[in-house]
Amino acid sequence: MYKYDAKSLKAEEFINDEEIRETLAYADANKDNVELIDAIIAKARGRKGLNHREASVLLACQIPEKIEEVYALAQQIKKDFYGNRIVLFAPLYLSNYCVNGCVYCPYHLKNKHIARKKLTQEEIVKEVTALQDMGHKRLAIEAGEDPVNNPIEYILECIQTIYSIKHKNGAIRRVNVNIAATTVENYRKLKEAGIGTYILFQETYHKESYENLHPTGPKHDYAYHTEAMDRAMEGGIDDVGLGVLFGLEMYRYEFAGLLMHAEHLEAVHGVGPHTISVPRVKHADDIDPTAFDNGISDDIFAKICALIRISVPYTGMIISTRESQAVREKVLPLGVSQISGASRTSVGGYAEPEPEEENSEQFDVSDQRTLDEVVNWLMKMGYIPSFCTACYREGRTGDRFMALCKNMQILNCCHPNALMTLKEYLEDYASEETKKIGMELIDRELEKIPNPKVKQTAYEHIHDIAEGKRDFRF
Repeated sequence: MYKYDAKSLKAEEFINDEEIRETLAYADANKDNVELIDAIIAKARGRKGLNHREASVLLACQIPEKIEEVYALAQQIKKDFYGNRIVLFAPLYLSNYCVNGCVYCPYHLKNKHIARKKLTQEEIVKEVTALQDMGHKRLAIEAGEDPVNNPIEYILECIQTIYSIKHKNGAIRRVNVNIAATTVENYRKLKEAGIGTYILFQETYHKESYENLHPTGPKHDYAYHTEAMDRAMEGGIDDVGLGVLFGLEMYRYEFAGLLMHAEHLEAVHGVGPHTISVPRVKHADDIDPTAFDNGISDDIFAKICALIRISVPYTGMIISTRESQAVREKVLPLGVSQISGASRTSVGGYAEPEPEEENSEQFDVSDQRTLDEVVNWLMKMGYIPSFCTACYREGRTGDRFMALCKNMQILNCCHPNALMTLKEYLEDYASEETKKIGMELIDRELEKIPNPKVKQTAYEHIHDIAEGKRDFRF
């Protein structure tokens, strides 16, 4: 008898291989069971989510009209929980020194021809100033795992530097952190440094594949990596972000594992993941994505996004510039709530373009547009580009955020704040065309605010921003 226990703190018990295999067999056996499929979709309409077995049945289902029902429901749930807001951020790569041997990442230790770089604090000031000049307010910092070159002290110093930089009307108001699995003590230090979300991609939940894909280095330890979010929670970080790298292993296995991880966090900590990312393997310095035979089509990718949205309705979903404009356009309505814009995946490259001979990119960027072009594009599709970080300023994290979100009350906070931060962007950074489109959008969206007091406050703040007042932060 195998041991599957969502409340266990052991990786192989809360992500149990036999449970996943039974789930996939159950999904195969029921993929044409219309009565069961209708019951699962009906449950999803209750906005309370689906478990990994139920969602896996829908993923296996290939009945066109049922898939369309899932897509329509995903779009509606996205509107119910997040409205038409899309939060914008940018990654900042601090260092690509790394001691791991991950076979899908060009930062792996054996890659001797990629340029190894590590930003100094002076270089970080230049990079962040350039990001502020674009209009960014939220960063996700990234670094390879290297205890000598990238110790926790270096990461903490970088965070302090980033928060200290005030340039014109620019300020980074939230730093999310994507670094290797670490200790409870180090997570506590990150929390004290004022980070937003701690993000760690599992890469793959299939233990044997995981160990083969990470043959050397500390990341080889499947359990230590998989249990990282529990240590982060113990260290006081109550907003964590999950993700798998689709293409490394069978996507249905990964999908089940991802939802099981979310169920585990909910069962143990009472708070599921703040975000889920869905990156796909992309071309990079010495990495050919065709070497991995588990790649997924754009249609399957869209289906996964829709099913994540109906299965974990309270969780933000992130799509990066790994994906093209066309793919991002396809999945935005299906549940995506955050996207990166004008990203660089090299160490540096915002203040000055990186010389070709010094290529330090982790992966090729598919969407090369400027932030202004991305903001313009979002608004033309009816979305509100949001630079809001008010939940962190007001302490709405972890279970406090989730309580609002699960009750579909977060819109009462987020919608007006999104409009105010968009107004800031338009006044300070936008091109004339983007500003014109944005002002019309703000006027339309203000009228949708149902609470008269909230509407009046939003009007007043937007007027203040137009007058050049920047005494409050969102």
